[in-house]
This record gives sequence, C-alpha cells and structure tokens, in this order.
Amino acid sequence: MNFGMTEEQTMIVDTVRAFVENEIYPHEAEVERTGIVPEEVAATIKQKTIDLGFYACNFPESVGGAGLNHLEFALVERELGRGSMALNHFFGRPQGILMACEGEQIERYLLPAVQGKRMDALAMTEPGAGSDVRGMKCNAVRDGGDWVINGTKHFISGADHADFIIVFIATGEDQTPRGPKKRITAFLVDRGTPGFTIRDGYKSVSHRGYNNMILEFNDCRLPDAQVLGEVDGGFAVMNEWLYATRITVATMAVGRARRCFDMGLNYAAEREQFGQAIGKFQGVSFQLADMITEIDAADYLTLASAWRLDQGLPANREIASAKVYASEMLARVTDATLQIFGGMGLMDDFPIERFWRDARVERIWDGTSEIQRHIISRELLRPLGA
Repeated sequence: MNFGMTEEQTMIVDTVRAFVENEIYPHEAEVERTGIVPEEVAATIKQKTIDLGFYACNFPESVGGAGLNHLEFALVERELGRGSMALNHFFGRPQGILMACEGEQIERYLLPAVQGKRMDALAMTEPGAGSDVRGMKCNAVRDGGDWVINGTKHFISGADHADFIIVFIATGEDQTPRGPKKRITAFLVDRGTPGFTIRDGYKSVSHRGYNNMILEFNDCRLPDAQVLGEVDGGFAVMNEWLYATRITVATMAVGRARRCFDMGLNYAAEREQFGQAIGKFQGVSFQLADMITEIDAADYLTLASAWRLDQGLPANREIASAKVYASEMLARVTDATLQIFGGMGLMDDFPIERFWRDARVERIWDGTSEIQRHIISRELLRPLGA
C-alpha cells in the first residue's frame, strides 16, 4: 500500500476542499438556523458539481460517471465531510446500487441519476425494523401481474428531494430451524405513484436541513419492471452494493473531525489565560495530541478499507472497524474541542456545538456501533467454527 497520494488524488482533494469552502461553508449558518436548503442554493451546488465533472463521480465512465475507484471516492467523501450534510447532498452521489439496473431501468433510472436529471434515495428502515432488516413488515404481495405494497418506512434521508426511491420490501417468508425468515426484494418507486406518499419525518438535532422522511404505502401497485435485481434477491443486491456505504460514514467523520480539530488547535494557540496561550497547558496540549492521533488512525483505517476493495480483497471486517472507530472518534474529538472552547463552544457564534450535535447520529445510521462490532467479531470467530 502506498501511503502517499498521486498527483491526480491530490488534485481531487484540493478541488473538492475548495468547493466545500467556497460553495458550502457560506450557506451553513442559514441552513442551520432555518433547517431549509433554499432551492436556488441547491440548484447552484448541483450545477457547479456537474460543471466540475464530479457529479456521480462514484459511477464508472461507461455510464457517464467520473470512474473514481473506492479509494479516490473515499477522498472525495472525506472532504465533503467538512461541510453541511444538507448542502453537500447536492454534490450528487447517487446510490451505487443503481448499477443493478437492467433493460429499460437503465434509461429510466440509472442514466438520469448519473446525469443529475433525477435524484434517488434509499429506504430500508421501518419503525419496527432498524438493524433487524429481516424484521421489516412493509410487504408486497402478488395480485395478477403486479405487486401490491402496504406498510411504512421511516428515517429516509434525501427522500424530500428524490424523484424516485429504492425501497427494500418483504416479498415472502421461509420457515427455517431458527424461525421465519423474510425474503426481501428491492423496488424502484417513482414519486407520485398512486398509493405512495412521502411526508415529513421527525425533527432531528443532528444535521439540520438534511431531513429524514416517512414513506407510506397504501395498496400501491407496481409492475415487475420496478423490481431492482431479482425477486426475493434483495439481500444479494444489498451485499454487492451497499456494505461499502459504511466507508462513506467513516470518511465523512474523518473530514468533519479534521475541520473541528483545526478550529480547536487555532483557538488553543490564540486564547490566553493566566498570561499564556491555553495550548501551552498540559491539560489542553495533551488533548490536542490525542485528537490528532485518533483522527490519523481513523483516516488510515478508512482509506485502507477502501484500498482493499480496489484490490478485490475481503473488506467487510475492515469497513466495519473503520465505521465504528471513525464515528466514535468524531464524538470524542467534537467533545474535546468543545471543552477547549469552554462556554463559547456551546454558543451558536461558533459551529462547534453543531459539530457536537451532528456527531451523535454517526454511531447510529448505516449500522449502529453494536452492529459493526457484531460484524467484526463474527468475521473473527467464523473461521474458528464459533
């Protein structure tokens, strides 16, 4: 593994960081205050991303993407992590799972998503089925040549702006020695489909403006043409395309932690107490040392997992390790930075309190810390027959 960046990778980092600083930072305070991304701001970010050639940069050149590999895309996501989730959403990274599109789905969903003409969202979580995906109750049953869907999804990020949703739905049940086991199928559902409603979700203290939505299906009819992948093959589609999304959480946590750390470092160098900069006090300087060590460790752990994917090596355990460590590192770094700022850290004059609040959700979505530890331990024990 080469720990240095190539000239192209350096250009990617510099370009995306400049974009975040110039196009995202100026709007953050307003989005934080209102909880809304103005349509004209969203449209401008999206168009400038397209003009830069970075829209859908996670997709291969064969379908119109920039063709970045996993490591290069991790570098993009790391820099985007410095900015507001609500705003960098419009930088445009469609779900990689759309590469499973076939036939007419390619022209109707895949290509428009890559070109920025249609936006997508992903829906799995339900009120009674979060980490336990097979516990989902939203179901589809056959009726003639169609599927009839009933049920609810919640915590669906990006659905407020999506033109279509990739929805995972129970399409049957098998009896196993360990009890009933749901069969899952992925469907492509267009906004405006009869029987399908997208409504406002819950108000979250993390990532204001990056809204979660509730999806409701009431006798919603879909033809077989809306099935993504194979019927009852939802888990196969998930396993091929979705597990790498945990790298995104890890990389963005690293980016946000570095921005937060930089603010804490500068404040420690400038703020004086008892006649000297507070950074000279061991209680502060040792915190800074621990913070940068953890950030670097999370960074290398994350990039290494992305590198393994590019080499075609098993990476499930490594990705889980990166996700759990980086998300928990972010919590520690934001908390320590707030402590360095003291009372001012809790005031909205600085974005520190926002970083602190935003950090909390990273240990929950895309697989909780407990689920990541389960994956890690399972990968270690299975080869030993345990």
